[in-house]
Amino acid sequence: MKRSAMIKLVDWKNSDSRKPLIVNGARKVGKTWLLKTFGEENYTNFAYISFYNNERAKKNF
Repeated sequence: MKRSAMIKLVDWKNSDSRKPLIVNGARKVGKTWLLKTFGEENYTNFAYISFYNNERAKKNF
């Protein structure tokens, strides 16, 4: 079953006037899964950076 959120992300990717992507929402609802799956299915390369317990990433951003 394809999630409606995945369809929205693909629409965002294909938009000529897309803005930076921010995904927010409640805890434990599948945001990380959604973005990792979207990256794997739609890009040759993608990076996953978690800011949870990652001081280096926090300092850089």
